[in-house]
Amino acid sequence: MPLQILPPAGAPRVLAVAQLSNSLGDGAYYVTSALYFTRVVGLSPTQIGLALTVAWAIGSVTGVPLGALADRKGPRGTAVLLALATGASVASFLFIRSFVPFLLAACLYAVAQCGLAAARQALLAGLVPPRARTGVLAHLQSTLNAGLAVGAALGGVALHHDTRGAYLAVFALDAASFLFCALVLLRLPAVPLAAARGKGEPRLAVLRDRPYAVVTALNAVLLLRMPLLSLAIPLWVVDRTNAPSWLVSALFVLNTLAVMAFQVRMARDVDGPRTATRAVRRSGLVMLASCAVFALSAAGLPVGATVAVLVAGAVLQVIAEMQQSAGSWQISFDLAPAHHVGQYQGFFGTGVPVARTLGPLLLTSLLVVWGVPGWLLLGVVLLGASLATGPAVRWAERARAQTTDAGRHDVRPPAASPHPRAGLCTPGRRRAPGPRG
Repeated sequence: MPLQILPPAGAPRVLAVAQLSNSLGDGAYYVTSALYFTRVVGLSPTQIGLALTVAWAIGSVTGVPLGALADRKGPRGTAVLLALATGASVASFLFIRSFVPFLLAACLYAVAQCGLAAARQALLAGLVPPRARTGVLAHLQSTLNAGLAVGAALGGVALHHDTRGAYLAVFALDAASFLFCALVLLRLPAVPLAAARGKGEPRLAVLRDRPYAVVTALNAVLLLRMPLLSLAIPLWVVDRTNAPSWLVSALFVLNTLAVMAFQVRMARDVDGPRTATRAVRRSGLVMLASCAVFALSAAGLPVGATVAVLVAGAVLQVIAEMQQSAGSWQISFDLAPAHHVGQYQGFFGTGVPVARTLGPLLLTSLLVVWGVPGWLLLGVVLLGASLATGPAVRWAERARAQTTDAGRHDVRPPAASPHPRAGLCTPGRRRAPGPRG
């Protein structure tokens, strides 16, 4: 398993160490923050929910300009500054005693996190060859899950003590983890700055790229699997089945360990647009099967059979998750112009806060309230989004090819060239789909 988690030496491994650092702190933060803000600070659950909804909504619209900043100023320096800003926002939680400061700190945290994700993707794109990016991202995802698991265990220690000092220690750990992350990122080489914008080219070109926007929207639908695992399935198990409540924790551990062990293997064959769209399409089929199996768990089976059905549903769900992740990573890079990777990754990453913001209400209404028909409808919706991804990607490729061809027609061949088309073929020619070096 360690060989599956650790990426190759060099820039990928440095990125993994940075990922491990802040995911460890985040794992402890995630399992303790709600209790800290309610029990110690005295905020109501409604206040916390409102602040986080506002914060992630703001974060979702700042990822693009911060990604564009990484393109213009360099992704390494931008990532370092945003890691420091994230650490500062977490450290500020140590001193918060009322709602308004909490709202402001939460907004800073969400903005910095969304920007950091975009800058890191741009940094990876500048340091890792295109063909190897999805494999490296799979390693980073495994590292992320390992850090979250260890961090959650540390957070469990704080929950056991249930004291103000224990909670504050967790926040200090999380803040320090982002400081260490910034120091680790400084070990990476600087990435050459992107080329200057062409004449008439918009500053935020991604906002005018309709095919990429459609791909991003479809990916946001598929990312509903995130609140499905963290919120909807636990509520379903407790409210709609006769399974023991401890199974909720067991299913979460199963998901974490599966991603740690098998994400790299799942991503091994994804190396271009065709293989990526196939992976996403397969994920939709598996997700439909998972939803049907979860729906079956409410059929009043014996407890042992219900547990087995829920475990089977969780196994199918994590297989779909790993396939969808690998495919979406590859697609997001393949469709992004080399000089706009930061802003394109910032835009593609908006699917995460959108799913976090809209998913809880949507899924609880669909599954916990509506029940079995809701599971079946969710499966059909996710399958539809996965099947639509292929045509959307091909549309984006055609649009990119047309843009490239238009740019070529503006370039006159050298007068001394014996062949009229010499000089036009190599510099801007679009490569055939498939493995890329």
